[in-house]
Formats: sequence, C-alpha cells, structure tokens
Amino acid sequence: MNGGRLAGFIAVGGAMGALLRFVVSMAALALWPDWSVAGTLIVNIFGSFAIGLGATWAVRRSLSQTLEASLIVGFCGGFTTFSAFSLETVMLIVGGNWAGAGVYVLASVVLWLAAAWAGWTAGEWVFAGKPGHDHTKS
Repeated sequence: MNGGRLAGFIAVGGAMGALLRFVVSMAALALWPDWSVAGTLIVNIFGSFAIGLGATWAVRRSLSQTLEASLIVGFCGGFTTFSAFSLETVMLIVGGNWAGAGVYVLASVVLWLAAAWAGWTAGEWVFAGKPGHDHTKS
C-alpha cells in the first residue's frame, strides 16, 4: 500500500477518534459541569484501554498495516488527548489549584496505566491461542 493511501486511513481513524472524544467530553461536561477535566480523564482511561487491546490484537493476530495504523495511530491518536491534559493541568496550576492539579496528574497516570494493562490483559484473553506469535512484533 502506498504512503498516501495509508495516511488517508490514518486520517479517517483520527477523525472518528476526535469526534468520539468530543462526544465524550460534552457528555462529561453535562454530567459534571464543575469538573472541566472529567472528559479528558475519561477519554484517556478508555483510550489507554483501547490502545492496549489494539496492540495485543495487532501482535496476536498480525493485523494488516492499514488496520493497525487506522486503529492505533489514527483512532487512538485522535481519541486520546495528552496535549489537552497538559494544558488543563497548567490551567489548574495557573489558577492556583495546585492540589487539584496534583490529584488530576496522579489519578490520570495511575488510571491510564491500569487501563492499558487491563486492555493488554483482555487482549491476551480474547486473542490467545493463535500459534506462532509471541508478545513482541518485529
């Protein structure tokens, strides 16, 4: 597959991830109007789970380059928002809410890592059993 076509698949995946990120953020804001960072926290938890699951799928089932790039680079890249996390943390600090920033950073990192681990573990369970594949991709 040529690079332009692959880039197109990544862009479509990224657009879908970005749109879903917007929907989740708006829903979180409607549920918790006084906690503006909830959407980013939720998105990054689910995004971390999805990327762990997708990576396991890619390793265990040998996904095509197109599908792997569309899901992991495109969708997960458009869905997760570490840049928004960084800005929101800075805004909490600039606003003088150092404690809130600390809790947000700690909760985010711990929950994202736990979600990625859970996604990988779920992928091991779901995609187990295909002979000839190990846990790394060359």
